[in-house]
Amino acid sequence: MIWAQSTAGIIGWGGRIPWRLPEDLAHFRELTDGQPVIMGRRTWESLPPRYRPLPGRRNIVLTRQPDYQAPGAELAWSLTDAIRLAEQSDGMVWLAGGADVYAAGANGLASVAELTEVEIDVPGDTVAPPLTGWRLDHAGDWQVSPTTGLRYRFLRYLR
Repeated sequence: MIWAQSTAGIIGWGGRIPWRLPEDLAHFRELTDGQPVIMGRRTWESLPPRYRPLPGRRNIVLTRQPDYQAPGAELAWSLTDAIRLAEQSDGMVWLAGGADVYAAGANGLASVAELTEVEIDVPGDTVAPPLTGWRLDHAGDWQVSPTTGLRYRFLRYLR
């Protein structure tokens, strides 16, 4: 799994990430490049059109809508089906949102969670799942974005 969250655990507000942090986007791109990425339909739709599909990755979109179109991506109607599709590729399978996908991963499907923790106090309507039973494997040093001034760090949890 991979996501960015505020120090309070907020991951979204109104279908968007409530901050801008280019370093997090670069980290996401670096970790997921060449790997399959599974995301829900709303997460897919939240991506700017110029980034759909995410370049250099196998994009798998979860939807319950049988006539849904996601040009450049493969569709799956369950997370189990999406994982089966993704496992046909080499490398790690990444769960990239939204909240329901992360919750399923945190509760038994995933073994690695890569987080970007952003030191920011923002309102939000979507929170990260609790990582109960996970252990912190790596906590990077706090850094400051020269572009936005936001403090952030990269965390890795394992199960």
